[in-house]
Amino acid sequence: MKKLNILVVEDGRSQRKMLSEFLIREGHKVDEAENGETAVQKVRSDHFDLLLLDYKMPGMDGMQVLQEVKTINPEIDIVIITAYGTIETAVEAMKAGAIDYITKPIEFEELLILVDHVSDRRNLIRENEMLRGILQEKGVTTSKIIYQSQKMSNLINIAGRIAASRATVLLQGESGTGKELFARLIHNLSPRSSKPIMIVNCGALHENLLESELFGHERGAFTGAATRRIGRFEEADGGTLFLDEIGELSAAIQVKLLRFLQEREFQRLGGNQTIRSDVRIISATNRNLEVRVREGFFREDLYYRLNVVVMSIPPLRERKEDIPALIDYFLKRFSEENGKTIEGLSSEAQDLLIKYDYPGNVRELENILERAVVISREPVISIEDLPFRDETFMQAEDATKGEGLLRGSIEDLEKKLIAEAMEKAGDHQTKAADILGISERMLRYKLKKYGFKH
Repeated sequence: MKKLNILVVEDGRSQRKMLSEFLIREGHKVDEAENGETAVQKVRSDHFDLLLLDYKMPGMDGMQVLQEVKTINPEIDIVIITAYGTIETAVEAMKAGAIDYITKPIEFEELLILVDHVSDRRNLIRENEMLRGILQEKGVTTSKIIYQSQKMSNLINIAGRIAASRATVLLQGESGTGKELFARLIHNLSPRSSKPIMIVNCGALHENLLESELFGHERGAFTGAATRRIGRFEEADGGTLFLDEIGELSAAIQVKLLRFLQEREFQRLGGNQTIRSDVRIISATNRNLEVRVREGFFREDLYYRLNVVVMSIPPLRERKEDIPALIDYFLKRFSEENGKTIEGLSSEAQDLLIKYDYPGNVRELENILERAVVISREPVISIEDLPFRDETFMQAEDATKGEGLLRGSIEDLEKKLIAEAMEKAGDHQTKAADILGISERMLRYKLKKYGFKH
């Protein structure tokens, strides 16, 4: 855990000293400011990773300090300290750039979790910057993976950490979430990037054709096999083989794939020559392979060979903070492709696209925006350019209202969100923490704080 350089901004001397002494004991470097003006001066002259910023202070209040600090150094993380239990305070601060909040009286365990979270986040950002540098050196980018969310940032970080290994990777996620993009990213970050990555859709070919596609065949192996064919395992030697829709493999091909993963060798269809190939396997599925194993459709031993590293790509509805960035990317791309000048979306169209749940994920959003660019007569795309019926919009609005408006106390809202996440996750704390976008340690603290019995 990287130790942070922290500035505690609090007008109450006893509270300020208490926080500083606690953070120093935890190994962090700490400076203090008794008011907003002093805090801004210190930010101008020194480097800080984190500001613990009291919201209510004489002179410059917390919001004014936050806005000023962000103009000086947008990279500083700011956590707001508030004694006021309305959600409006926290929402206003988060919109202005604060990454989190904590309420008085401050509990040290909660503060420590928050600071650890900031440290983890900054480490993640630094590692991702290093990954981008590696990709630039190799002449490739992550530009096709458009994201702002912490979930996607975490996945890209994992891709970088596993890329250098030979471990098989299983990408899980609904259709249209970008599993192939992640396979290409892992390949491009790996020592195999100078060799080919081969893409095979296992659900698109008949069993015999798929076996030939993967392993190749000898002349006369079957009717119509007039010449020898080299399969993808040979073509990808030294590189990567991406097997999409892996759950659709027949029992016979599962056996051959398992043998390859165990022995790194195979035979062409109709042949008896044993061929070795150095191929890294990345597979993907939109099915639950554990269920397929229990139902007898997928070999358990093959499943465990494939899922050495598992990456679950979240659907777009679970990372809606990525939608505005995706909209900007697709509008620019399709405007250039179609020779049109599109300045953006109307506020109503933007609102609808953010509220919509996208059963087809990023691929569906891409399709919607391509259509909108093509048919739009104006430089600003309106609701009339989107392929939704009026009732779809009303349902989206009703669903948003049903989730609860931003009112009431911070504690009430937190309890409600935690209860919903735990129910959605079937009381599984790791899954619930992932839904909430917080650490499992923070979730356990909140469960205890609010008296949940789990």
